[in-house]
Amino acid sequence: MEKFFSYGELWRFTKAVFISIDCSEQDAELATTGLLRADLRGIDSHGIARLNGYVRLWEAKRANSRPQIKVVHETPSTGVVDGDSGLGLVVAPFAMDLVIEKARQVGSGWIAVRNSNHFGIAAQHALKALEADMIGIVMTNASALVAPTFSIERLLGTNPICVAVPSGREPPFVADLATTTAANGKLEILQRKNELAPAGWIQDKDGLVSTNPHELKAGGALLPLGGDQGGHKGYALSAIVDIFSGVLSGANYGPWVPPFPAYVPIPENMPGKGIGHFFGAMRIDGFRKAADFKKDMDQWLVRFRTALPGNGHKEVMVPGDPERRMEATRSKEGIPLLRAVVENLHYLAEKFGIPPIT
Repeated sequence: MEKFFSYGELWRFTKAVFISIDCSEQDAELATTGLLRADLRGIDSHGIARLNGYVRLWEAKRANSRPQIKVVHETPSTGVVDGDSGLGLVVAPFAMDLVIEKARQVGSGWIAVRNSNHFGIAAQHALKALEADMIGIVMTNASALVAPTFSIERLLGTNPICVAVPSGREPPFVADLATTTAANGKLEILQRKNELAPAGWIQDKDGLVSTNPHELKAGGALLPLGGDQGGHKGYALSAIVDIFSGVLSGANYGPWVPPFPAYVPIPENMPGKGIGHFFGAMRIDGFRKAADFKKDMDQWLVRFRTALPGNGHKEVMVPGDPERRMEATRSKEGIPLLRAVVENLHYLAEKFGIPPIT
């Protein structure tokens, strides 16, 4: 059962929680905006439902609410940022601003980040590039819940990729996807609803297909994008994200990436620092006139949006369309939260002595 809450009410509550764990006013606002963007765009698995998870990381001293974020290596177009164990929701905007500034100076910017934490949805950060007539590219690795093709070991994370491309009159292209058949957060939603998972999302500890959304707790694993038919492609994409985000930055990678749930033990003998991200920005006018590109991009978008639908479907959409529409709807009508999420937020309100959502 769901109940709707206004964005403004959830924003005020979420900011109060981040202030309660000693975030600065600016960082609390950054974290709040980043977290709730997921709920606005319909990615409920990565929104306010995860708020308590960030609090637990802070309580376990795995997330630093007052990080001293700094650049530890740099060239005109590249660099490495150390997030000082800060909230990824705060570290990621710092890195994205830096790649955009580098792109302004030399045409493109590329930043690898180490020593960070979960940063919400990748689209929140990639979309910043559009405002500067740039293509934004964002990746992050995550804790190992995914088995490589033909394996029963969990060695990779859901490792999302986002690419945002500007346009003229048409809404932009924004592809934001996990490199698994489904993100772990989708399983968490099914658990709250007491529903089964579709075949092809997960496997059990012996490598057999399962529909039990609790399978990960029993030693099972998420499947790479493509499932049991084309999973080798999702495996390859996930590996690329892990290398760019973890190995390139000096963060942890593979089975050593620290888990988001604070109650899950940290892997032993970790080779790097924290979670890793990778950010890129490319100036359109580094390739051709931005106006000409946008004109052609508009034509591309119109052609794909007017593609003939089949099999009873009413329309064909471009990546980013469902989320953009959902954001417009929820900004006006409110954000639906499951009862379990609301109860968890009431717990946080009592814990920190702040007014609960109503």
